[in-house]
Amino acid sequence: MTPHPSAGQPPATTEPLATSQPLATTQPPATSQPSTTEPSTIEPPTTEPPRATRRTSSLVLVATGDGKGKTTAAMGTVLRALARGWPVCVVQFVKSGQWHSGEAKVLSGLGVDWHTMGDGFTWDSEDLGRSAEMARAAWELAKEKIASGRYRLVVLDEVTYPVNWGWIPGVEVAACIAARPEGVNIFCTGRDAPQVLIDLADTVSEVRKVKHAYEAGIRASKGIDF
Repeated sequence: MTPHPSAGQPPATTEPLATSQPLATTQPPATSQPSTTEPSTIEPPTTEPPRATRRTSSLVLVATGDGKGKTTAAMGTVLRALARGWPVCVVQFVKSGQWHSGEAKVLSGLGVDWHTMGDGFTWDSEDLGRSAEMARAAWELAKEKIASGRYRLVVLDEVTYPVNWGWIPGVEVAACIAARPEGVNIFCTGRDAPQVLIDLADTVSEVRKVKHAYEAGIRASKGIDF
């Protein structure tokens, strides 16, 4: 995991997938042995929470935060949707097609309309202006996919980054999602979800980093990270 990016500025990394950059430290974590302290016990709940009573034709979900697992959560939802026979579209705003991620290989083979439209880590970009143009092209495609009404689920993977960097207007993203056809569910991922998306969403999950293998000098692993 890399340092938190400054607000409004393209960060050194957006955290997706592997890197060939040398790490600042390769020291093992301070605690390498499992704790022998007994965890405190928590009483199981005995009172049923209030039951939901309403149904809706679609939902907006956001997975944000500095921890690992945001795209992973979205891909799990894609699998559920496919199991229900839903048509699904995934648009990735930062990841590069050169990474050949496992989820792209499997899910596109299962019929997901898959579009990886970024050029990877911002520090590897030779022209951030071109990177911004690619993000805008990805958004134009995403708008078309959402408005078409052909999909029961559209995943906007890493959409928060180009919004926060000023490459895509956040109000436009929110307006497009709010005006989506009936039955189109939207799943947005990425750190620092802008307030306009949080306000619009029905479900927002924050993935908080407690510990990350990268910080111990362990590179991203095939089958786990991509």
